Amino acid sequence: MLRSVFLSALVGTGLALAGPAVAGPTLDAVKARGSVKCGMAAGGTPGFMAPDSKGQWQGFNVEVCRAVATALFGDPKKIEIVPATSANRFTALQAGEMDILLNNVTMTLVRDTQLGFNFAPVIFYDGQGFLAPRKLGVSAASGLNGATVCVLPGTTTELNLADYFRKSNMTFTPVVIESQDEIRSAYFSGRCDVMTNDRSSLASIRSLAPNPDDHVVLPDVISKEPLAPTIRQGDEQWSNIVRWTVNALVEAEESGITSKNVDDMLTSNDPGIRRFLGVTAGLGAAIELDEKWAYKVVKSVGNYGEIYDRNLGPATPIGLARGVNALWTKGGLMYSPPFR
Repeated sequence: MLRSVFLSALVGTGLALAGPAVAGPTLDAVKARGSVKCGMAAGGTPGFMAPDSKGQWQGFNVEVCRAVATALFGDPKKIEIVPATSANRFTALQAGEMDILLNNVTMTLVRDTQLGFNFAPVIFYDGQGFLAPRKLGVSAASGLNGATVCVLPGTTTELNLADYFRKSNMTFTPVVIESQDEIRSAYFSGRCDVMTNDRSSLASIRSLAPNPDDHVVLPDVISKEPLAPTIRQGDEQWSNIVRWTVNALVEAEESGITSKNVDDMLTSNDPGIRRFLGVTAGLGAAIELDEKWAYKVVKSVGNYGEIYDRNLGPATPIGLARGVNALWTKGGLMYSPPFR
């Protein structure tokens, strides 16, 4: 009788055990195609997404795309890169030209609601700043009154720039250029005094200078930029796969599981690790993937820390310390919900 009362209460509050999420048009299309289409910045952003000398896209965001493909197909190569500009990326996503937008999109309320997108967990916490030539003699953003500023259109960057100068009672002249390649060329050729973007992107752009030491990312951080994979609303199972793949990268690092030791971890006595790697069945069925999906992701692309270090870390040309992107156990913001 008590069990009947409990189940009735669950039904009455809308919390009855539901079936698995129903696949929608995105997941159906991905399965039929046999690959995941990921939108990346046209022209590339070194460290995050850019074609190498052989035309193969590499970088932090590309590896997140590969992780999703591995979770679904067991193969990190089953991806297609769709170049997009800051001006057309959202219409391209809405039109179904890509399955995930991964060109460093900031999660915002309007994008989440009015534009009809869902966001996976944040993969990089960032903030907007300014890149300036050392010869300009500016050590802080407060010295930019009257400056010309190169900025990409259709971005939170453009809006934040106007807000910052307005509240600082300063003036500026925007130089709005849509193409990543053209805006970099404009800055390096002196068409604008400074360039504004997410500070991680500015570090990437600085690395492309003939002499990076001639340029400096100013210390000011004028916004919050939580960058997250972006997908269309209306396909809960696809959302689940993308969301929990990102979580799996962080969970693996939290648990000390790497691409090098993941096979040894299969024999761990830790029940949480056994669940995560599919030794103990259940999580695969819950997300309607192979029980070893998380094992395959870590084996193929590594954990979050491995991906970060080889694409963005101090030993790379980008040279970014983890900072707020460290695990929560090390003073950062990276944190995975429980895998159970």
